[in-house]
Amino acid sequence: MPDTTSSPSPQSTSPALPWLRVTAVSGFLFVALGAFGAHALREVLTEGAVETWRTASLYHAIHTLALGLVTLFLRNSTARPLRVAGWSFLSGVLLFSGSLYLLAVTGIRILGAITPLGGVAFLAGWVALFIAAPGVLPSFTASSRDFS
Repeated sequence: MPDTTSSPSPQSTSPALPWLRVTAVSGFLFVALGAFGAHALREVLTEGAVETWRTASLYHAIHTLALGLVTLFLRNSTARPLRVAGWSFLSGVLLFSGSLYLLAVTGIRILGAITPLGGVAFLAGWVALFIAAPGVLPSFTASSRDFS
């Protein structure tokens, strides 16, 4: 009979675990929405709407990979800038890509006003990742031999 009184394994309490799950869901949705746009919507949307869908899908993919990078770094560090980067990338996917997906299928132009907020969130994520870099890669130091 398994021991149910022991503490959870370090892997199950890792701060990276929720982010790995978020990354997996985001990746799943990227593939599903990308395929849906490429196959089901191509025949019913205008060319402009299809291009909007492609843009949403591209940024969704890129920032799902960025979430994965944050997840990897969170295995060894819980630095605040890493958490800010994760939340910023996730917010960006929801606001930027989400508003463009909805705009493409509904044609409601006001949704385009939300898109720049997602763009700002993406930028904030990249800045936070830049700030976190020394803490997640402490052994990296630029020297003249690195560039020769």
